[in-house]
Amino acid sequence: MPLLTSAPWLLVLTGLMAYLLGSIPFGIVITRAMGLGDLRSIGSGNIGATNVLRTGNKGAALATLILDAAKGGIAVLIARYAVGEDAAQLAALTSFIGHIFPVWLRFKGGKGVATFIGTLLALAWPVGLAVCATWAVTAALSRISSLSALVAAGSSTLWMLGLGQGRMFLLGVLLTLLIYWRHAANIARLRAGTEPKIGKK
Repeated sequence: MPLLTSAPWLLVLTGLMAYLLGSIPFGIVITRAMGLGDLRSIGSGNIGATNVLRTGNKGAALATLILDAAKGGIAVLIARYAVGEDAAQLAALTSFIGHIFPVWLRFKGGKGVATFIGTLLALAWPVGLAVCATWAVTAALSRISSLSALVAAGSSTLWMLGLGQGRMFLLGVLLTLLIYWRHAANIARLRAGTEPKIGKK
């Protein structure tokens, strides 16, 4: 992790602002705006892009994916520019926490995969691209979104070390553990062989 060189009050403010940005539930906003219903009553009830895809609207799912990733990336970039590298990593963590525990939805949010990838792309784009590629290859082979997310997240710390970004290792471990925790039900279904394929309504 980077040295903590910024003023504590700046780090607290950065963490709070990044959390609020990460808390914006774009999946719900987009599906409501497009008249697709309440996302929380569709499919798995999750607010992320995979569940938006279960509405049958690929455009809405793509928009959700991009915006959920962008809010994490933007939080990191603003924190880095305005404060420093320590604030950037804090923003990555708190924007991710905002997505999975959004204040606007009584702390019942998504699983954070898109936001996770967005923060990695902003922190160190080679790592982010490597994780994206890992997700894509796993998805192409398995056609299971949750498995792709778990493999991609699990590979992230290896990519960090392999690409010379060891300063991100602790953050990578924390985010990976949170992703695995949020996917506990998916892991159980994977073991049982009942996890649905990508695009299944």
